[in-house]
Amino acid sequence: MTNPDRIWHSAAPNLTISNTDIHIWRVNLDRPAAEIENLALTLSDSELHRAERFHFARDKNSFIVARGALRAILSRYLNVAPKLVQFSYGPCGKPEIAAHFDSTLCFNLSHSQGLALYAVTRGRKIGADIEQIRPVPNMESIAERFFSQQENAAFKAVSAEQKLAAFFNCWTRKEAYIKAIGDGLSFPLDRFSVSLTPGEPAQLLNVAGEGTAPNLWYLKALVPAPNYIAAIAVEALGELLISQYLLQQD
Repeated sequence: MTNPDRIWHSAAPNLTISNTDIHIWRVNLDRPAAEIENLALTLSDSELHRAERFHFARDKNSFIVARGALRAILSRYLNVAPKLVQFSYGPCGKPEIAAHFDSTLCFNLSHSQGLALYAVTRGRKIGADIEQIRPVPNMESIAERFFSQQENAAFKAVSAEQKLAAFFNCWTRKEAYIKAIGDGLSFPLDRFSVSLTPGEPAQLLNVAGEGTAPNLWYLKALVPAPNYIAAIAVEALGELLISQYLLQQD
């Protein structure tokens, strides 16, 4: 397994991926105007309409880059032009590759404050979440509302200096898991528990009513950049080989 601080590196133009591979991509969303224009050319009409609905130019540009980068990444596996990549959507809105392309290729994405994270694999459910570490004035009340009893006990036990890291450890791991199972926020956040204490491995500890769940899922913590925390959750179907890529040099 790779360490969370493994060096990110550039990838070959065309990639192959098996169900033992997890490819994680990091993308800086702050791009020059010319690059944003080029990425916009790869988007579908519906994506361009979504981009136009953003009030602020920064948000619009981030959406264009995030979506264009997703197309650029997936095109490497599908061996088609980015504009030709097509998507379908699950009941809770989770994007998937359209079945007529490659129904076994699975991916998930997340972005926060100018940085995006993409996770790609084959034949496994996968979820990803990234958060910029920032002050959260009401994090204790948020934890009380959304964390499980087990997580709250662990959160209260960490030192004051570790609180912020513990909070985002928990949040990113929980988000990655519910995105992986595809239920979104319809799955109660307090129904399952993840590890959160800084320095301890990322783990799914339990899921209410699903005693075997911790053995069926692999969680991994990531440090995609200074002052960011991320996590992926993936079905644990045997061995995993994790690679971390840059779409372009940041």
